[in-house]
Amino acid sequence: MHHFLVKLVLYSDFVLIGYFILANIGYTILMTLSLYSVSLHAAYAARKPYSDLADSPVTPPVALIIAAYNEQDTIVQTVLSMLNLNYQDKEVIVVDDGSIDSTVKRLIERFRLLRMDLIYRERIQTGQPIACYHNPVFPELFVIQVKHGGKPHALNCGINMARSPYFCTVDADSIIERDALLRLMAPVVHSAGNVVVSGGIVRIANGCTLRNGHLEGMSLPSGWLERCQIVEYIRTFLFGRPGWSMMNATFIASGCFCLLHRESVIEAGGYTTETVTEDIDVIAAIRRNMVKAKKDFQVVFTSDPICWTEAPRKLGMLARQRRRWQLGLTQTLWKNRGMIFNPKYGATGMLSMPFHLLIEVIGCVVEALGTLVILPISFIVLHTPWWIFAIFLLLSIGYGTLLSMGSVVLEEVTLRRYPRLKHVGILMMYAIIENIGYRQIVTFFRAYGVLQALKGRNKQKWEHVEHSGLRITPASTPRQTMGNNFSDSLAGGRK
Repeated sequence: MHHFLVKLVLYSDFVLIGYFILANIGYTILMTLSLYSVSLHAAYAARKPYSDLADSPVTPPVALIIAAYNEQDTIVQTVLSMLNLNYQDKEVIVVDDGSIDSTVKRLIERFRLLRMDLIYRERIQTGQPIACYHNPVFPELFVIQVKHGGKPHALNCGINMARSPYFCTVDADSIIERDALLRLMAPVVHSAGNVVVSGGIVRIANGCTLRNGHLEGMSLPSGWLERCQIVEYIRTFLFGRPGWSMMNATFIASGCFCLLHRESVIEAGGYTTETVTEDIDVIAAIRRNMVKAKKDFQVVFTSDPICWTEAPRKLGMLARQRRRWQLGLTQTLWKNRGMIFNPKYGATGMLSMPFHLLIEVIGCVVEALGTLVILPISFIVLHTPWWIFAIFLLLSIGYGTLLSMGSVVLEEVTLRRYPRLKHVGILMMYAIIENIGYRQIVTFFRAYGVLQALKGRNKQKWEHVEHSGLRITPASTPRQTMGNNFSDSLAGGRK
């Protein structure tokens, strides 16, 4: 029996090492493609000033849809950020999903909104809104109240309310850089193909300072958990998604900041409650519908439009977030399992979806079991040879640290959002810390999310984040703000 157990554990060690080898080969290929893609885009962006798009008559109107539930502490700052975007023709549509706090009240007071009847065309079945609010002084801003039905329902209500051919989903606790929407729209205008989805970068805003919807000061948070998330986000968005986009195999685009073609979403059935990550699910639905209709299309990722969002400060909040993300990814892959290894869906079906299934879903369970169970038994109880442990450290921690440090360097070379070299040095240090402790904790949370999917859990809930990672300086008075900060918004009112 002891001999059998030794063999079983030894085989498990080799399976774990094989997983890390396979994963690192995949990450290396993605990293290489991403480096090439980001460098190409940086050269392209230098030649094509985005100011041309701002003044061009062919730049399509965009509706910014903010689904909000109990966001009284952040909603005004988010709306100010949207109204101040450098984009000529835009709608800002806030959909309050039955909040029980003062979300709507604060919007009414801050923007002097009046209740009025507005045209609401029900292209996706949602039911009629409870109330609509508007103020002609802010012609771009519309606030609608709906019965509490979850984020997918709120987004569908926003789509029904929108009149623009494209819409951009924005989380209610997010701040978008002034030119970010132009950068997100650039592939739609410049591409020869039919771009139906354009995703951008999401960054951690914890530690930054806000004033009137602007990031006034950029700094790092003091907590180790938030700093690890900053490194993780940089690596994910700069060393992964540009590579998938280059292969036309984008499977995930963050709903925190994502541009979509409105009619394509409607034809695909809109957002559903069949998974807990509606942003991943809707892109898969669009792809399925487009392939079925035999239409040419592109789903792209652009490496410089930046949206800043608050990240969890506490381990419990991080656990809920990562479990939900992994649960939704697993559900979406299962729901769309007919696309996996299906050549009809091109590189997405043959490469991206299998990678996410094998490495991101099954792999995280293997890694969690190996790290927390198999390796401790192997080395403490059965005294497995030291060289196996050395290989594990090299593949799991050493190479992961190299990727994280490389992503920080790439961020500094291309985007340069942090003003001081000290910040880059701190992030380089946390690139090491993130791979020793933080990654293992997050892997456990993700593995638990996969187990929840296997149990058949499918409960849509608004994700609550305690908002205290940003410093908000006092805003100007309403009169001063309307006269100064919104001049660009008023000039580009709804037409």
